[in-house]
Amino acid sequence: MADIIEKTVSDLRLEKRFAERLEHPERVIEFTFPLKRDDGATIFLMGWRSQYNSALGPYKGGIRYHPAVNRDEVILLSKLMTFKNSLAGIPYGGSKGGIAFNPKEFSRAELERISRQYVRELYRFIGPDVDIPAPDVNTTAEMMAWMVDEYNILTGKKEYATFTGKPVEFNGLKGRDEATGRGAYFVMLEAFARHKIPKSAKIAIQGFGNVGMNLARILYENGYMVVAVSDSKGGIYCKDGINVSKVMALKSEGKGVQDYATNENANVKLITNEGLIESECDVLVPAALDNQIRKDNAAKVKAKYIFEAANNPTTAEADAILNERGVVVYPDILVNCGGVSGSYIEWVQNREGRIYTYEQVVKELEGVMKRAFSLVASEKDKDNKISYREAAYRASIRRLAAAMQYQF
Repeated sequence: MADIIEKTVSDLRLEKRFAERLEHPERVIEFTFPLKRDDGATIFLMGWRSQYNSALGPYKGGIRYHPAVNRDEVILLSKLMTFKNSLAGIPYGGSKGGIAFNPKEFSRAELERISRQYVRELYRFIGPDVDIPAPDVNTTAEMMAWMVDEYNILTGKKEYATFTGKPVEFNGLKGRDEATGRGAYFVMLEAFARHKIPKSAKIAIQGFGNVGMNLARILYENGYMVVAVSDSKGGIYCKDGINVSKVMALKSEGKGVQDYATNENANVKLITNEGLIESECDVLVPAALDNQIRKDNAAKVKAKYIFEAANNPTTAEADAILNERGVVVYPDILVNCGGVSGSYIEWVQNREGRIYTYEQVVKELEGVMKRAFSLVASEKDKDNKISYREAAYRASIRRLAAAMQYQF
């Protein structure tokens, strides 16, 4: 990412100090804490919070629970959040946090203890005007409720705006759970109109978690053809389209997407997650983990358009290959900024003591996403030689630099 930041700062004829500031986090908090498990054994877990840049406002970013979480990852993701929040036009800086463990191997009671301890380690460094965490990989609205409750206990205040992505009944926002997927849908609609992509286009979505599932559902409900989806266990492909509602029903029963491939659906083929990336489709949406499109498989991508609903799903080497092949890539800092935009609406709701209706949330989110898309399209129209990723970074860094010039 250093290369694109330096190049963008140079292209915009900004001073080098802006690139240097954007290459380093303002603060990284690292800690280890003991957890007493249900069987009485004690283990130690390591956690982090990277507060990358606060030029535009309080830090904002999610918390993830995953075995692969580490210091470098949360720093990189907090950097992405900085550019994403700037592009979305919301008054936030960027942050990200996490704990290195596999939550699937822990009980609900243990997860609550872990979540509350995470807040005890960090509560002096977060708050509605300081740093506002939210859910991310393997974290949920319920976990955010535990965290905000712990924060309120520790501070003696009722600061529900300290966390977003909370349950609706616990001062959360209607529609926040689908905001990332719906935001990606709004970006896709704008891009489909710009590139004249028909409703009959074949769409493949890697990842059937919160983001991928909601995006697939919204596309399906609006008459688009989803030909492939996948979860952590594998995926399915059907050239005639998949009934997303039925796949969702299977997932709600604790099954996997591959259980959709039955005698009733004889034309459905079982594929791997790697196979989905290389599947026959017009539009590819990586909505799972990072580094899914790499140097070794970028040349095998058949899609003409890619929408990065996941964070950092394409490596720099792969991005260069895709650009050379003429594949149009809409970057993560644009496509998946619906989640943080929804969080912003929730934060405003909590700060103002008001309640947004679901319809109001959708309308506000649509406005944010359309404005962000328009900024990127405008940069692209100014210089058609650049990619949409470069255009997005130009729009984002313009806003960041305008604020940073007064700070150092």
